[in-house]
Amino acid sequence: MTTQSDKKKVDAYIKKHEQWQQVMTAARKVLLESGLEETVKWGAPAYTLEGKNLVGMVGFKNHCALWFHNGVYLNDPDKRLINAQEGRTRGLRQWRFETGDKLLVRPLKTFVKETIANQKAGKEVKPKKQRLNVPTELAAAMKKSKKLQNAFAGLTPGRQREYADHIGSAKQEATRLKRLEKARPLIEAGVGLNDKYKNC
Repeated sequence: MTTQSDKKKVDAYIKKHEQWQQVMTAARKVLLESGLEETVKWGAPAYTLEGKNLVGMVGFKNHCALWFHNGVYLNDPDKRLINAQEGRTRGLRQWRFETGDKLLVRPLKTFVKETIANQKAGKEVKPKKQRLNVPTELAAAMKKSKKLQNAFAGLTPGRQREYADHIGSAKQEATRLKRLEKARPLIEAGVGLNDKYKNC
């Protein structure tokens, strides 16, 4: 059930993203009329069915978007949906709006209706289990510091992967060590590498 607290948070989120208010308000109306529950996840409005994330709504500087968590299963003859992270995202699809774009209510209603039907039918892309490759520099630092080791172990798998990828993707050892140095206080504070961007 949508709580008053969540409703107020979504009101504030839409108000904060002034240039996208028209699109977001229209989308929100359709999503709520469909019977989905409104909540806030990762700092942005999310629409769920029986606790499962179906649709998300986000505003950025240059665009806003509706995210369909299992959008890969949606019929999209007009090619409105995109895979925003080709090669990384399997099920998630995004409908992006830029300045001047209007929300087309009928296609959105169709997407939402189909999304709900797919969820009820059990159509869901299961995330692939990926082995975590901890870079040598991070592993060595954790061996020397129990505090760092415990903090890293306490992070969610997604946050662990963010740090491992960020540090390990640098070609030179000096850069990997520099990244580790900057990441260390964040890891020890229990926050994710990209958390600061999740509310923008």
